[in-house]
Amino acid sequence: MPADRDKPSSPLARILANTAWLMGGKGFGAICSIVYLAILTRTLGLKGFGHFSLIFGTAQALIAIAGFQTWRVVVRYGAAHIHDKQWAAFGRLGMFAGVLDAMGAALGCVIAAVVFFAFAHLLDLNESYIVPGFLFCCAQLWALVSAPTGIVRALNKFQMAVYVEAVVPLGRLVGAVAVWLLAPSVGWFLFVWALVDLLEAALYWMMARRLAPESVQWRYLKDYRRTLEENPGLWHFFWVTFAGSTIDALTKNGPLLVVGGVIGTRAAGLYRLASQLSQALSKFSTMLTRSVYAEVSRMRVASTMQEFRRLAVQTSLIAGAGGIVVVLVALLAGRWLLGLIGGEDFEGGAAILVPLAIAASFDLASVAFEPVLHSTGKAQHSLTARLIGLAVMAVAVGTLLHFGAIGAAWGVAIGSAALYVVMGAMAFATLRKLQGEEPLQPAPQQGA
Repeated sequence: MPADRDKPSSPLARILANTAWLMGGKGFGAICSIVYLAILTRTLGLKGFGHFSLIFGTAQALIAIAGFQTWRVVVRYGAAHIHDKQWAAFGRLGMFAGVLDAMGAALGCVIAAVVFFAFAHLLDLNESYIVPGFLFCCAQLWALVSAPTGIVRALNKFQMAVYVEAVVPLGRLVGAVAVWLLAPSVGWFLFVWALVDLLEAALYWMMARRLAPESVQWRYLKDYRRTLEENPGLWHFFWVTFAGSTIDALTKNGPLLVVGGVIGTRAAGLYRLASQLSQALSKFSTMLTRSVYAEVSRMRVASTMQEFRRLAVQTSLIAGAGGIVVVLVALLAGRWLLGLIGGEDFEGGAAILVPLAIAASFDLASVAFEPVLHSTGKAQHSLTARLIGLAVMAVAVGTLLHFGAIGAAWGVAIGSAALYVVMGAMAFATLRKLQGEEPLQPAPQQGA
């Protein structure tokens, strides 16, 4: 495996360099997404886009339930194997994660069949969209690239991931233009989205194989028992992080489904576009999270607690400043941006965008909390925090839903604020307790 000798030596510098690589790719993706979102909204209209949004949101919720987010396992436990140059052990871990992804996809397809063929009416879906929606969800589930993503991030090859991930926005843009010109419909847009995501999955596995030829080997698929022996605490960490990621995804996609089921598809369309724009504004959060998670896992096996704590504080301050920017943009330019993308029918989503931007800013400000808890063997604390945040959000959304989609959005903001406070308190309490420990212990010896 080639060493990253030209990488910045400072942990924060490495995080910012990796984030810059990811943001470069996502900047290109953001430009493409604005164009294809405009094509979607203006071609399908408010109701048609509402149907598309509900199907897409259902797919994301199913991914949350059946997608195991194994990249976290690969990064956390793989960091020690890479540090010790144990490529065979790293390969067994990565391939084990790939098997878990496949099992999750199969389970998700079964759940999707039940949801679409038995309960589609609860989502206010048109009957003609049931079969396309089901097939789209199945494709999305099999297009998960969690295991190879973890391999690439554990190897600190973020710059390589940029090229593969650019396939999705570019493919969606080209496909959206083709559908718009030839046969504009919800079904064809779903087909293009599914095809592009499957292509990205195949390319991700090819890249992982190229970066780690000694590790990505079919023969490691049968060594699952040895994988568990080499990574003590893996199962516990896996189930805790899976539960946490499931709660996080349900928190993000659940309100959309509630809005669609209770208020209607038009309201779901407004909510979805506002949510999409708030996520685009806070894209820095996603990129920074990926970089921080990988760097925190790396520091866990080779740094002192003082350095570790300094990194957590620095990234939190940077992310907090980014959160303020997100809210300001939503307040000052939100209505204009929604009108630019979707037209006059979608300008009413500006009131929904502001609370969703506030929620996104809390997510951005808490970017270092979960990686710190995971890497210090306190993954169960992050799960507890997410459960509390979900409970607060559910109560808030239920209380404010009579105000419509705007009330649901403010409920999400309240839940995000609660999560920020609880997880932040847990993260810094953990750092204070561990302050006297240096150097940090390797992950496999910590358990979960």
